Amino acid sequence: MSSSTTRPTDHPSGDRSIGQIIASVSDDLKSVVSAEVALAKLEVQASLKEAAKGAPMLVVAGVLALYALGLLLTAAAWALALVWPTWLAFLAVGVLLVALAGVLALAGIRLLKKVDPKPTRAIAHAQETLAAVKEGREAGAEHAALIPPSRAEVPLSDRPVV
Repeated sequence: MSSSTTRPTDHPSGDRSIGQIIASVSDDLKSVVSAEVALAKLEVQASLKEAAKGAPMLVVAGVLALYALGLLLTAAAWALALVWPTWLAFLAVGVLLVALAGVLALAGIRLLKKVDPKPTRAIAHAQETLAAVKEGREAGAEHAALIPPSRAEVPLSDRPVV
């Protein structure tokens, strides 16, 4: 088996080389980063879905407000031209549409205010991961100081003759 395809558990001496350790750490870091990105993406998608609930209400409110404006303008014109009860009917319908548009607009705005587009869970998880990596690095440095040098690090002149 070549050294590039050797898994850490397949190493003949049971120890992993520095290159294998670095590759393993690099792979782990890539996995953590992709998991964080996936979590952030899921949070943003959930926020957008929540925002999508309020947006149609605002659109309907806008359309109703345009119809109401047309009716109110028509009622005002008829009121000036005729002094008959017909204008009162147009005015009542216009006011009703404005009231309905106002209620829908307030409901839509309330829903949109609830949406938090920030991926808070992903940010918190990334901060926890960073703290764990820092703790691990510090613990690794302390552990490395306790390990005696291997035979490869001992000069040839200091090695015992076997």
